Amino acid sequence: MLKTILCVVFVLICIALSVIVLLQEGKSAGLGSISGMADSYWGKNKGRSMEGNLEKFTKFAAAALLILALILNIIW
Repeated sequence: MLKTILCVVFVLICIALSVIVLLQEGKSAGLGSISGMADSYWGKNKGRSMEGNLEKFTKFAAAALLILALILNIIW
């Protein structure tokens, strides 16, 4: 029963991580947008923006995915 629940959570995290990564903006938009991208990237409120929240969630989801994969590997 525990393995089934962990596998379902693992699949949900995989899907969520894939969607979150696809929602993020590209970092290489060409040479014409270097100054605009630098302003948005190094801005003070980046952590409060949508892109900042996506990056934070990506880090947490990746860590949870790794930990859950290790746990499933031990249990399996």
